[in-house]
Formats: sequence, C-alpha cells, structure tokens
Amino acid sequence: MSEEPQVLVSVADGVGRLTLNRPRALNALNAAMIAVLSETLLAWQHDSEVSVVLLDGAGERGLCAGGDIRELYAHTIAGTHDLSRGFFRAEYRLNALIAEYPKPFVAIMDGVTMGGGIGLAGHAGIRVVTERSQLAMPETRIGFCPDVGGTWLLARAPGELGTYLALNSASMDAADAIDAGFADFYVESATLPHLLQALAERADPGSPAEIVMLFDETPERAEDAAAPLTARRAWIDACYSADTVAGIIERLRARPEAEAHTAAEELEALSPLGLTVTLASVRAAATAPGLRAVLEQEYGVCAWMIEQPDLAEGIRAQVIDKDRRPRWNPQTLAELPAGIADRALAHRAPEPLWD
Repeated sequence: MSEEPQVLVSVADGVGRLTLNRPRALNALNAAMIAVLSETLLAWQHDSEVSVVLLDGAGERGLCAGGDIRELYAHTIAGTHDLSRGFFRAEYRLNALIAEYPKPFVAIMDGVTMGGGIGLAGHAGIRVVTERSQLAMPETRIGFCPDVGGTWLLARAPGELGTYLALNSASMDAADAIDAGFADFYVESATLPHLLQALAERADPGSPAEIVMLFDETPERAEDAAAPLTARRAWIDACYSADTVAGIIERLRARPEAEAHTAAEELEALSPLGLTVTLASVRAAATAPGLRAVLEQEYGVCAWMIEQPDLAEGIRAQVIDKDRRPRWNPQTLAELPAGIADRALAHRAPEPLWD
C-alpha cells in the first residue's frame, strides 16, 4: 500500500489547490515537499486551467508548524551543512516565488502557522486567518533566528511589535496577525468550505480578493485571551527600541507592567547569540530594498548560524530530549564577542541564492 503524497495537488474549476499533507507532523516542511510546491507553482504560472492558487493544510491542527527541525538537527549533528543550506536555498526561492506569483494566491492559515509556514503564507497575495489561528516566528526558542522572509514582515510591523515578536518568539492570534501585517482577512473556520466553493464557482484573475472579502469578519477575542498586541504597544515600543538586547532587557525590568517583566524573563532564558543576531537581522531588514534582498541576507545569516553550537543545542532541548534546559554557548550576553552580529550579517553562503 503506497503512502499518501506529502503535498496534495489538484486543479478543479480554475482553482489550483495545494494541501500540505503531513498532519501527524503538523505539516512540517521537508525538502521533498518544497520541491513539489516549487515545481507545481512554476508549472501553474503558464497553465490556463489555473486562475487562482489555494494553499491549505491537512488535519485539524494547522497549516504548517515550520520546517522539519528534526531533519535539520540530523544534518547539524552530522556536520552536513551543505544539505541544510540546500534546504534553505530551495525554501527561500519558493518564498520569493509565492511573493511574486503572477496569479492570485490565497493562503488559509487555519490553526498553527509558524516559521516555514509563515514563509509560505505570509508572502501570499491573499492571507486568511481564522479563530483557530496561531502565528509565530519561534526561531529564537531553538537558538536560531527568523528566516523565510520573516524579518521582512517583522520589520514592517507597526512600531516595535516585530522586534518583540522576533525576539520573544511571541504568538499571534487572528486579530494580532492582522494588526501586525501578517494576515489580511478573518474568516470563521466553519465558513472555509463555503469560501472554497465560492472561489471555485467564480474563480477568475480579478475576483478572488473580492470573494474573500465577502466572508471577511471582525475577529472576536476570547475573554481569557492575552491582551492584544496593540494594547501592549506602550511598553513594547518603549523597551524594544533599545539598540541592544541587554538594553531591551534593562528597559523591560524598569517598567511597571508585569507583562514587561515576563518578557524580560523570557529573553534571559534564550540564546544570547540567537537574540543578538535576530535583533540585527530585523533592524537590517527594515532598510532593505525588497524581499529578495532580505531573503539573501537571511540565507547568509542562516548559513552562518547552522555552524554555531546553539542551534543543535536548542533543538536538542526543545524537540529531541525535551528537557527544556538548553546550555547556550556563551551563556550570557556579556560573554558574546564584539561585532558578532555584524559577522553573521556579512556572511555569504558558498552557493548563491539566486541563479
């Protein structure tokens, strides 16, 4: 009995549908899936049978939890960094393809959409969230830094929200995602089948956004939910505008809000190297001329980061052993070598990102 494809591909009524199909792994991306997505999208560019592209995920848990970090861990431990770079290169090229896609591209971020999932959906032309959506760029939790064009989105969030989301690996619900510029429309999950039907019945190059707008509602926040990002802007903007991670923590500690103190504690538990490089990456992305330039920067940074010990240690602590007790190297911000972030941003991978 053959296994089901990891990406379900179909074309019907003008809609080319791509469904990530690894529900047990929360649709985590591997190299084979990225190859299928890329090859299909390239073919559909010139296919008259496809007038709109729809991306969603199988299962009830979410669109995509990110890249397959167990696979990344195996490459890192084995020292096969060329395989890791190959994965990132293919993934980032796919991110650019989606961002520049000539046909309407609808991404359904129902449930968990993180890391590599943001790279797929966050650059789509029409980005839909639901009451079940949970978005994040959680890379600092594993001693890494945001990539897949995430720093482009983070740098363009209002005020210092993007800096906070990047450093603290903070999650967004539907309303937060729209406010931060990671999503465009809110549709109740129960309504999604009707949205898909409407796209199929009326799919043409000029109408998908208007169709989605017909289903768009105002997100409702649960009573026990955390305060929205916009309600935290005062202390986030005041603290995360500091020039260094140490400066951010110092400002957070000086604030009266309990949430600010919690944010400081979160930062103090994360990789000093990952945080420092992340802050520099987001700040650099703010002045980049476009997404392709940001992806190129991220490619160099990630090629550098995969050779640092904190990535393997972070994945070990969070995913492999799950002891949640990473031993960062170095352990404190004060121990970081001067200019370490500049070194990471200046790094270039052996293989160019673009042909």
